Amino acid sequence: MDLDKVINARCSVRKFSRKKPNYRDIIEAVDAGRKAPLAGNIPCVKFILIDEPEIIAKLAQASQQKFVADVHYVVAVCSNKADVIRSYYERGEMYTKQQAGAAIENFLLKLTDLKLSTCWIGAFLDEHVKKILKVPANVDVEAFFPIGYPVLKEKQKRKPDLDRCLYFNSYGVNTMKPRIRVETG
Repeated sequence: MDLDKVINARCSVRKFSRKKPNYRDIIEAVDAGRKAPLAGNIPCVKFILIDEPEIIAKLAQASQQKFVADVHYVVAVCSNKADVIRSYYERGEMYTKQQAGAAIENFLLKLTDLKLSTCWIGAFLDEHVKKILKVPANVDVEAFFPIGYPVLKEKQKRKPDLDRCLYFNSYGVNTMKPRIRVETG
């Protein structure tokens, strides 16, 4: 699939078929996530592949999203900002979030390319999820993703028009000023 088609096909899915995905496909998507840009080439993002139904059910409860319990696999994305902060001080926390976002987007696009679906779960009880997944106190759980095949082919929801999110040369300027031609001679 070409990149534009993958981007346009990616959407959040909350109804999954009972067909079990091949976990190797999910690992392939994680591999795409690990190839995202790194601040200072310092990796801080970790992925946890979960296939135990009891753990998945606890994650559904922690997020108050019942559909999470309907999948065979969930991937949690975590970040450890310590090394990035050590190198970039106060900006390190922001760089860690950027790195996690880039890794997640690569991961989501690869899942779509592999005909798998998911929904980004970012609202959950942090300490509860950390306890369920045995995540150390100094590591953040960024989000988790129930993965499966969609029951219905969802269509991506309409996104903002380009002219609503593109500015030129400074914030709020939505037109490109033509260059002035200087004629000599």
